[in-house]
Amino acid sequence: MTPQDLTFDSHGITCRGYFYTGQGKGPRPCIIMGHGFAATRDCGLAPFAEAFVAAGYSVFIFDYRHFGASGGEPRQLLVPEQEVEDWLSALAFVRGLEGVRADAICLWGTSFGGGLVTVAAARDGGVQAIIAQCPMMDGLASVRAVLGYAGPWHLLKLSAHGAVDMARGLVGAPPHYIASAGKPGEVAAMTAHDCYDGYTALLPAGVPNKVAARVSSRLMLFRPVRYAARVPCPALLLLCEQDTVAPMAAAEKAAALMPQSEVRRYPVGHFDIYQGEARQISLRDQLDFLNRHMPA
Repeated sequence: MTPQDLTFDSHGITCRGYFYTGQGKGPRPCIIMGHGFAATRDCGLAPFAEAFVAAGYSVFIFDYRHFGASGGEPRQLLVPEQEVEDWLSALAFVRGLEGVRADAICLWGTSFGGGLVTVAAARDGGVQAIIAQCPMMDGLASVRAVLGYAGPWHLLKLSAHGAVDMARGLVGAPPHYIASAGKPGEVAAMTAHDCYDGYTALLPAGVPNKVAARVSSRLMLFRPVRYAARVPCPALLLLCEQDTVAPMAAAEKAAALMPQSEVRRYPVGHFDIYQGEARQISLRDQLDFLNRHMPA
């Protein structure tokens, strides 16, 4: 499947996305997809998109500002509130695409993106469904998880690197970067035992394993669980029982607050759901959900 490469504006910044047109005649429901922490549209999402297109849906996968093919300077700068704005801008753009049913849109986010779609759906109020895969629903809970597996010294080091990066930003200097994923003991945003191998396996050539260090000061303030009760549409949450990155308890709390939530649990780690049998099982559950709530 060869997608179209389309652009849209998000608050003055040009963002890019792949648009896959579904099979069949007439306007089709569309799934808007976005990745997680410091990742791009090219990081392992194609198999999911192709499965949705084969089932009759159109798909739009986009890069957040500062990442991948989208614009925005400096590069690799992750600001959660701005990424929510990118979701809302992508949604407005897709609603206007020829061949897309504006009244049949699902927001699909994975990892950090699972929290972003929760906030975007709550703020928009008009999407028909969301799917949140291994979702990061509470930045504070994620920071506590890091404290649990890496200890307070690691958090202090991340805070120090974040302070350096913020200081550089104030004087207009290029960012100070840390690795997005590292091995235990390294300076990185994620350093649990399965993070480095799992994360880097998703990165194609040219996608850097780094993020501006100031994200360490913002992460705990991003708490999508606080928006969960305002998500008006059916929501499918796919939870990994061995998740070291996005605490499952926070996702379960978010699901309990959502008026129309469904939860599926898998006995795998955070990065396992992107590949192999776990992905196939997850996709089966996703297609069942979509067929019931937003049939193609």
